[in-house]
Amino acid sequence: MTAQPLDVQPTPLALLLLGRESDTSSERGVDCPGDLPAPSDPDLVERARAAKAKLGERVFVLGHHYQRDEVIEFADVTGDSFKLARDAAARPEAEYIVFCGVHFMAESADILTSAGQQVVLPDLAAGCSMADMATAEQVAECWDVLTEAGVADVTVPVSYMNSSADIKAFTGRHGGTICTSSNARRALEWAFGQKTAGAGGGKVLFLPDQHLGRNTAVRDMGMSLEDCVVYNPHKPNGGLTAQQLRDAKMILWRGHCSVHGRFSLDSVREVRDRVPGVNVLVHPECKHEVVAAADYVGSTEYIIRTLEEAPAGSKWAVGTELNLVRRLANRHADEGKEVVFLDRTVCFCSTMNRIDLPHLVWALESLADGRLVNRIQVDDETEKFAKLALERMLALP
Repeated sequence: MTAQPLDVQPTPLALLLLGRESDTSSERGVDCPGDLPAPSDPDLVERARAAKAKLGERVFVLGHHYQRDEVIEFADVTGDSFKLARDAAARPEAEYIVFCGVHFMAESADILTSAGQQVVLPDLAAGCSMADMATAEQVAECWDVLTEAGVADVTVPVSYMNSSADIKAFTGRHGGTICTSSNARRALEWAFGQKTAGAGGGKVLFLPDQHLGRNTAVRDMGMSLEDCVVYNPHKPNGGLTAQQLRDAKMILWRGHCSVHGRFSLDSVREVRDRVPGVNVLVHPECKHEVVAAADYVGSTEYIIRTLEEAPAGSKWAVGTELNLVRRLANRHADEGKEVVFLDRTVCFCSTMNRIDLPHLVWALESLADGRLVNRIQVDDETEKFAKLALERMLALP
C-alpha cells in the first residue's frame, strides 16, 4: 500500500537541528528535530530475521507504538509501555526481552519479569525527556518541602508510568501508586480516598507530567485550575509558598512530554480551518488548552481504538507521536478515513527513534552469538518498592 501523506509541511522553525535551538512558540525545552530519520539499510532486514530465527523462543521482542515501522516489523507484540511490560512478564520461557522503547520502559519490564529473564535495550541513549525531569534527589527534596509545610502526611504520590524506577520506588515507599494515561482518574480517586484529613484535606503529588495530572483533575474529575499548583524543582521550595501547598489539591511536578508539548491551541484552530469537518483527537499529555479544544481525548490505545471504530469517510487530526500517526493514516486509508498530524510541522520523539534497525540487528546478533549487551537491571531495593507501587495500580478498582 502506498504511504499516505500527512500534510506535514516542514518550515524553517520545524527544521531546527536537535539540541541547537528551541521552538519559542512551544513549551520551554521542547525541541523539534525536523524530518524523520531515513530508513535503515534494507540489507539489515535479512540479518534481523536470521538472528531472530536463531534465537527462537529464547527472545521476545517488544515494540512500542512510537517506534519506526522497520523496528515494529520485528516486534512479537506492540503496545504502550505498561502493556508491553506485562506481556513480557507473561512470557517466562523467554530468556531475553528485547525492549524497543525507551529506558524507563525497559526498567519496568525488568521489575515485572522473573529473575531468570534479562531485559535488553538496543540503544542505551534511548531515554525519555519527561522521565528525566524528575530525579530521585529532586523528589526527596520536594517531600522535605511538603513536610515543612505540614502537608506531607496528607499527601499521596501518584506517578505516571513514564517515570524512572527510582521515582516509582519513591512512590511505593510513600504509600502511592503508579498510573497510566488510561487509568489516571482511577488512580487519583484512590489516592484522594487514602488521606482526607488535615491541612486543606487530602492531596496528590503528581509526577512527572503536569499536563496529564491537570487534565485528569480538571477535565475528568471536575476540579478547578485553582486547585492545582506546579512544583518547579529548579526554584527554592518549588516556587511555592507553604500556604499555596496547603490550599492545593493537586501538586503537579513541572514536567512534560517534549512531543505532546508541541501542540498548541493554534494547531487546533489551524487544522479546523484547513480540514472542514475534522475530528481532533489528542493524548492527555497535551497542554490543558489543547485538550479543552479537542473533540476526543485519550491514551495511545484509546486513539488507536477510536480510529478503528470511526466511520468510513471521517476526518481526523491526531495529536500524538508522528510515527504512530503516519502508521494509522496508512492503515485506514483504504477505508476512506483521512488521518492527519495535528501540527503542520514535523516533530517526532527523537529518543524513541534511536532504536533503529542497525541497533536492533546488533542486539539480536550479539544475543545469538552468546553475548549479553545493554542489559537493563534494577537493583533489588529499588525493585521492591517500585513493584509495590505497580501492584497498587494493578489492584485499583
